[in-house]
Amino acid sequence: MIIVGVDGSRAGLEAAGWAAREAALRRARLTVAHAVPRWVCDELSARYAEVARWMRDEANSVLTAARDRALRERPAIVVETTLLPGDPRTALIKAAEQAELLIVGSHGIGGVRGLLVGSVAHGVAAHARTNVVVVGERPATPSRGEIVAGFDGSPPSLRALDFALAAAGLREARLRVVQAWAWPRPGGFPPADPDTEQHTLQQLKDQLAERQERHPDIDLVPELVHGHPVEVLKEAAEGADLLVVGSRGHGQLAGMLLGSISQALLHHSPCPLAVVRA
Repeated sequence: MIIVGVDGSRAGLEAAGWAAREAALRRARLTVAHAVPRWVCDELSARYAEVARWMRDEANSVLTAARDRALRERPAIVVETTLLPGDPRTALIKAAEQAELLIVGSHGIGGVRGLLVGSVAHGVAAHARTNVVVVGERPATPSRGEIVAGFDGSPPSLRALDFALAAAGLREARLRVVQAWAWPRPGGFPPADPDTEQHTLQQLKDQLAERQERHPDIDLVPELVHGHPVEVLKEAAEGADLLVVGSRGHGQLAGMLLGSISQALLHHSPCPLAVVRA
């Protein structure tokens, strides 16, 4: 099962469309979910019954629009709708505990104007137990048939790599595994050293060799780029079908639920972003 959270925003509808395509690839059932305040779903006194009824009608309209969008994308999939009581972040996280994937729009209609990612997207990416995909409000551009995975050798990045391999296999797409090197220090980046670069690139190839053997049909391209990871991955993902990162990587503080790189990419990814749980 795949769950997509919607709220009537443009990003929510784009998320529903993306979720439909993903459900078709995975041959999975799609659940379209919308959260409302808990009291809207409770039995209330006559004083509030009319307001609750109006809010439920509006919520059902949001669900219907998202379901219709999903079915326009992939008419053959099975789509269900559900109304979730409570805060949308906690409600979606709980509903998705047994799901393969939780998908949300990057920015909802209740967000502060000018923010690049909303509180719901940030909340579920940081706290959900399942893998999360955040979809922007821009319609999908023509596919170049490529998945991009951020890699730094950490266990979370290996989990992200496995997710990216599966996504590439479903799409028959190329997988570009990108590792940034030479982190900045006071005064800027150190100059690139050819010997160090070749050694680091060979290490990357060695780390990918086993997975390439297990997935011989996937065109797996290792790439080492001199620069800051956020800027490197942002540029690499321009026009890609999907950017995949681990929830945390090397250098993150113990106890952080979402690393600084994945957190920054929530704001700056130019394509749908998958945050893979560790």
